[in-house]
Amino acid sequence: MRDGEELYASSWGTGRPVVFIHGWATHSDIWQYQTASLSDVARCVVYDKRSHGRSTDPGCGYDYDALADDLAAVLDALDVHHALLVGHSMGAAEIARYLRRHGHDRVAALVLISSALPFILKTHDNPDGIDPDVFAKRRASWTTDMPKFLSDNARLIVTPRTSDETVAWIARMGEAASLPALIAMNHTITETDLRQDTAGISLPTLVIHGDADRSAPLALTGMRVAKMIAGSELRVYEGAPHALLVTHHRQLNSDLHDCVRRLDAS
Repeated sequence: MRDGEELYASSWGTGRPVVFIHGWATHSDIWQYQTASLSDVARCVVYDKRSHGRSTDPGCGYDYDALADDLAAVLDALDVHHALLVGHSMGAAEIARYLRRHGHDRVAALVLISSALPFILKTHDNPDGIDPDVFAKRRASWTTDMPKFLSDNARLIVTPRTSDETVAWIARMGEAASLPALIAMNHTITETDLRQDTAGISLPTLVIHGDADRSAPLALTGMRVAKMIAGSELRVYEGAPHALLVTHHRQLNSDLHDCVRRLDAS
């Protein structure tokens, strides 16, 4: 990276590049069900966000501008063109800011999953958002027992049928991120107004969201995103939680395969 930091990245397969951007408190392994399925038909690119997983921990650069620039550096370093960008949660928001800062020359289409868009904080002009005190109390609890929060949160974002082993796997990803970075990024997620970024998206966009998402409620996020992006398509997965890329991976993989086929045929 330009600031001397290093991001861990991997690439599997050949063909249409599909670039996966993970969310807060996970890392690129969260996409393993997608990369295992799509790498036979596409080039699957994943990377760990700064201060997450196997990337270095710089102690700065946790706003969306810096994270969008990280995405731009990954696309440049791996010579990615005509890509399908797939973002989960915070990753979807990074895509929106990337397009605003860097344009869409390298990008063909988008898939925004369980997105933390367009603006989730309650303010005078966003009365349906979530009260700031909710996030402040949550962050305060992290400085007392973050491992417990990560474990409880991992259970919250899956389904009752999800195995304890998978829940523990998701929680361990959060433990591989630094606490100061997680706190800073939570401020970014909850306090950044991305309505202008979202409305400015002009690429073909598929919005995927679960109607059982308790972290990014459908009415506050996915439905608003689909209305704001002209020509986008919203697909609501019945009974799907926030981590639908794990719990509903077969359904998601089928939709991603369809996206790749449509792009390749165009």
